[in-house]
Amino acid sequence: MHLNALEQQRGHVLLIAGDVAVRRRTVQLAPSANLAALAMVPASALLDSGLPSDTVCLDGARDPNTVLTRLRTAAATPGPLLVYLSGRLTVDRRGRRLHLALAGTTAASVRYTSLPWEWLGSELRARPAGLTTVLLDLAADKEAWPLLQEYGSLPASPSAEVYGVICPPAFAPAAGAAVSGYTRHWIEQLRRGPGRPGNVQLHALAVSAAALPPGTVVLPTARELGMRPGPQQEPHYFQQSHQSQPPRQPQHPAPVPTPASTAEPEPVPDPAAVSGPVSASGGDPRPHIHALATAGRHVEAAQLAQAWEEYVLQACGHASSEATGWVEIRADLARMAGDFPLATRLWIGAGQARLARQGADAPEVHAAAAGALYCWAQVRDRPLALEFGPGLVALLGALPLADPRHLLLAEQRLQALRTADRPRALHR
Repeated sequence: MHLNALEQQRGHVLLIAGDVAVRRRTVQLAPSANLAALAMVPASALLDSGLPSDTVCLDGARDPNTVLTRLRTAAATPGPLLVYLSGRLTVDRRGRRLHLALAGTTAASVRYTSLPWEWLGSELRARPAGLTTVLLDLAADKEAWPLLQEYGSLPASPSAEVYGVICPPAFAPAAGAAVSGYTRHWIEQLRRGPGRPGNVQLHALAVSAAALPPGTVVLPTARELGMRPGPQQEPHYFQQSHQSQPPRQPQHPAPVPTPASTAEPEPVPDPAAVSGPVSASGGDPRPHIHALATAGRHVEAAQLAQAWEEYVLQACGHASSEATGWVEIRADLARMAGDFPLATRLWIGAGQARLARQGADAPEVHAAAAGALYCWAQVRDRPLALEFGPGLVALLGALPLADPRHLLLAEQRLQALRTADRPRALHR
């Protein structure tokens, strides 16, 4: 009997619990508890797929080759794949490589009893883009933490979406909590149907709600999120459209900084040289600005975007949709650069402007509110988080949200910020 491609596909969930993280005989992170809680969630919800799926829980493994075999089997899955890892991140002192410590791993046995981190990327590298999610809930020990700070991230594979948190060594665990906050809130959000949020939204909500220790590494980083292929790499406000192209150039536009390097394939047009509406055949500056940002040239991208915004304001006015579009571009550039306070302020402003002009049901208003909520969740400076909180709560409260938890989480964090007397409350 002939089976079509969809019938042949299967999904796979691989849950891996590494070694426990302990501080002064107190358990900081209990991977087994996390695994047990996540295993209770249906695979269809974890994968966001209705395909038949297999779930494998690997708890208590002591041999890295056993884990490697399971990774290999999972990577061969033709359908969607979720790999979840929880445990202690450590380092091989001789090779200075990061490892996931397995059960029984000691400082002297890292090379023989733990999983080298690059094995994960090697096994997932050949998978098609868009089918693989890696979810991490880790704690770094004192040997791994400096190396992790040096790397600035913990990549898994270019073809995989990676979400998660890595707590620093010697953090104080939440009292009475067996399941860690990040995993617990991810699970709670999956269980609150009927509609499943996307992985980015699930991650943002989990980070916002979990009481993460100060200094926690949140993945993906702003740069990694901005460099992802597909729609996430180039949002609608960076795409060419006859409705949102920059308007006719005013007589005396603001000066535009020129790129410091000539390596880009297409130079951005100087506003002073544009006599009419920019065309989709190369005159639109937005693809070039976005390319600068994804290449890490954030200052140049921000300067160019601000210069174009200035002449749009002159030509169309502050209340125009064109001006708001450039505020959104600047907001996402700030996110990509890791400037979450600026990104939050700009997203809130864009959302308020679109709400006044387009109404509460407009998709652009909801997109701006979602951007503001995500970026505000990353603001760790308490005075700034307090400054932006009321505006964000007011914006969310004015919208018919598909998920009311967004407003609830924002209200809860704002209340925690107002009553907190310790820096840790910044992560609520």
